[in-house]
Formats: sequence, structure tokens, C-alpha cells
Amino acid sequence: MDTTHHPYPSAAPPPAAPRREASAAPPGAPAATGAREHLLDPSGLDRYRSAVAQGVERVARHVAAAQKPATGADPAALQRAVDAVDLDAPLGEVAPALDELEQLYLRDAVWFHHPTYLAHLNCPVVLPAVLGETVIAAVNSSLDTWDQSSGATHVERRLVRWTADRLGLPATADGVFTSGGTQSNLQGLLLARDEACDRLRAQHPDARLPELLGRLRVLVSEVGHFSTTTACRLLGLGEDAVIAVPVDDAMRMRPDALQRALTDCAQRGLVPAAVVATAGTTDFGSIDPLARVGALAERAGAWFHVDAAYGGGLITSRRRRHLLDGIDRADSVTVDFHKTFFQPVSSSVLLVRDSASLRHVAHHADYLNPEPELLLDAGLPVAPDQVGKSLQTTRRFDALKLWLTLRVMGADAVGDLVDAVIDTASAAHRVLAADPRLDVVVAPELSTLVFTFRPGAGPHAHLGPLELDRLVRRVRASVGNEGRAVLGGTTVRGRAHLKLTLLNPATTVEHVREVIALVHEHAERLLLEDEPLVLDEEPVGATA
Repeated sequence: MDTTHHPYPSAAPPPAAPRREASAAPPGAPAATGAREHLLDPSGLDRYRSAVAQGVERVARHVAAAQKPATGADPAALQRAVDAVDLDAPLGEVAPALDELEQLYLRDAVWFHHPTYLAHLNCPVVLPAVLGETVIAAVNSSLDTWDQSSGATHVERRLVRWTADRLGLPATADGVFTSGGTQSNLQGLLLARDEACDRLRAQHPDARLPELLGRLRVLVSEVGHFSTTTACRLLGLGEDAVIAVPVDDAMRMRPDALQRALTDCAQRGLVPAAVVATAGTTDFGSIDPLARVGALAERAGAWFHVDAAYGGGLITSRRRRHLLDGIDRADSVTVDFHKTFFQPVSSSVLLVRDSASLRHVAHHADYLNPEPELLLDAGLPVAPDQVGKSLQTTRRFDALKLWLTLRVMGADAVGDLVDAVIDTASAAHRVLAADPRLDVVVAPELSTLVFTFRPGAGPHAHLGPLELDRLVRRVRASVGNEGRAVLGGTTVRGRAHLKLTLLNPATTVEHVREVIALVHEHAERLLLEDEPLVLDEEPVGATA
């Protein structure tokens, strides 16, 4: 089998438009009429309606025509096609630009709505959120100050309060929308760092921030998200400030191991700035014992952050909300609406238990948010201010997508979709566990399944560990090149594994059976094509 086959091997670039020479305009002259007609304003509404309608039609056509989640496109061929475009030769009209876009993007787009897309935490999107996206782009509000967003500010604040209430956080809670879980985690750990430094300054009032950072530590599950380490690097703590806490057989943080790590910190004179629990690990969907972890963090005086980027959608579930028990103890929580709320990216939120902690990111700029006292002295009202809560200045009105989703569908309907994918994952786990050729790492709490070929079983029984790892990686690539399914991959305790991430309510157990059949089919083909393989040795020091 040729695993490099692609449905569109030529990926020929679209024909180039004739180059148009720009005419020089005198300094201070108004924009040419031809340029102004592309602006969204009262004179261009017909063009706006036409452009959006044409774009919707093209996308709808491709969504309807997608028979598989990917085409297996050749990266080098697509690169050549994009590089061949002359960006200084505009096409002038929407239709030819969309023709070109079909060749460069839509034809080979990866379709998350297809039921055999099973690779990453990408969800199909609900229509009210897509409507919200079109409104956001056209109006183009910026959520940093009230005078740039007015009603949008209040909508975001209302959704922050709604999410905090669903999480069980107190009336003092607040938060802000962000670009994604990585940014939400970064901001949560920034608050944790500065809260810890405030406590240290009580003992060392003249110490500068760099003098305090060396004692701080952040404790997180060994299978927690890499953004914790990234945040520690960006916050001046360094990677060695991260303490990886061992997990149990279900890939959940072990409270006894956390207690030992906290005790060790105390004995070494180190300060646990934060304990990070995960409600839905990326690889396994595992949920740490939040109540017990939170109690240990509180006893140690550490900030308790919960990364619920994946599992946050459980707040809408009528059957599984209890899986988040204990999250109400958190000092900060990350929730990604663009995962289990079926929203387009980007849409995430950071919630904090006490709004006062947001002071660590607050800055005042006269051109944005003057000091309230200055406004009151002038007899002016103090408008709501979102820039003082955020690491960003200019920020999209991403909250509108969730707002329209809740107003059209309701939270219970979102929860039904969440429960549907978890139900399918549970049933799919039984299918994988019954296959004697496969080893499944753990039963899912959410909707992720991680597995590999069982050593000593099936047609690959003669392979040693390293060759088995190589086969796993080649199978994933081979299936992806064919395009009939897209699988995830990861490493568990030093061994290569395949991963199914179910976030599509349209995916059924039968789809999973078909994908597993593909996995076995490709494995057998690759084994037949290879040279005879020999046993190899176990790698030394393999860890999770």
C-alpha cells in the first residue's frame, strides 16, 4: 500500500490574476472609491449581504460533500500552491477569491463535524454560535472598555456570573473571557504567583519580585496539561518550579502523593504557590479528586487552580455534574467553551473565586480606563471596565457565541450533547476492551480513549517494543493519509499509543468499530510490506 497517496497529488496553484499597478495618490487624499466600496458601511450593505451569502454557500457545499474528515493532502503541494499566490495582485471580487480559497483551503480542510474525526479536542459547532461569529466579525467590538463595546461588556459579565454560579463559586467570584485554555491557565497561575509573593513580602517587605520567585513551586498531575510548565517559564519561575505529582491507575492525581510533595516543600523551605488539579486531562479525560486535592491545597496555603478546559462542559449535564464535585473550592477555574460547549474557537474563560485577586492584572491607562476617582471628581459615571481584568487589551466579543447558544438552545440541550459523547465513549471502551489485539489504558470519565497493540497478540505478535511503537506511529499516519478517519496519538509510559477523542454527538459506536477495523487493516498491510522485523530490547528508563 502506498501510504503517501493523496487524493489531490498535484495541488496545482490557481491561475494568477493579472497584476494591477497601484496608482499613486497625493498625500492626504481620500481613499479611492474602489477601495471604499469594500468597507462595511451603509453604502456597502448589498455587497456585505452578497459576500457573506457567497461564503456561506461555499462552506455549506463543502460540509454537505464531505465524505471523510480529511483528504490526506500533501503538505508540500499545498505550500507550493499558497506560495504561488501573488498577494499584490488583488482579484477584485469575492467570487474569484472564493474560487482560489477552495483550492488553497476548503478542498483540503479537516472537517470536525465528520463522525470519524477522532484526533483532538476539536468539536463540531452549533449553529447559534456560528451566527454569533458572523455578528462578532461584522460589528467588530473590542471588549477592553465600555465605550468600545457597551452592551457586549454586560453580556460577557453576565455569562461570567452564570458560569461561576454553575461551578458553585461564591458571590465574590468574577472572571474574563480569554483566547483559550493556555491563556486562562497562564492568567490563573499569574494570580497564584502574585498572591504567594504578597504573603512572602509580609516577611520580606523590601524584597523585589525576582528575589521571591526562586522559592515558589507549582504542583500538578504528571499527566496535566503542558501549559502549566509554559506558564511557569513565562512567569519567571522556570520549568524546575513544576512538581509533577504521580497519578493512580485511572490517571488521576493521587492525594497521598500530593501530600508527600507538599510536606517535602515545607521541609525544604519552599512555598507551594499553586496546586493545579485537572478536570479532564487531554490524553485520558481523567478528573482529579477535586475535593481532596482542594482541601490539601487550602491546608498548605496554596492557590487552588482547576484546569477544566475539557471537563467544564459537565456544568450543563443533568446526569454527570457530580463529576465536578469539589470544584467550588477552587481559587480559579479554566473552562474552554470551544471544547465541550460546541463553540467555534476561540472561546475560553478564567473564573476567580475572589474578584479582588484580579488586581494583579489591573493597569490604568488614561486613554482607556482612567482612575475612577478622576471620573467621580469630574462628575462623570464610572463605566464597567474589562481591560483591568485581562492580559489582553483588544479582545473579541467571543461571549456572544455562548450567549446565543444558551438563548436559542438552552443549557440542558448543550448538556445532552455532552452526555451523548460520553455515553458513546463508554460504549466504545467496551468494544476496544473486548478486542484481544488491543490494550486500553483506562476507562473514560469523559470522552477520550487511549490504546495500543497488545504485545504478543495478533499478526504483530513477533514485534519487540520499539518495533511495536514504530508500527503504531505508522498506522496513525497511514490512516490519516487515506483520510477516512483522523486519529490522535500520544505516548504513555514511554510507549506509543493511539487516541480516539469523541466530541461529536453524531459519532456512534459503529463508527468507532469501523475506525478500529481500519487500524487493524492498515497494521496488517504495513506488516506485509515491511522487511522481516526482529525482536528488539525494552528501552531503559521509560516513564509516563
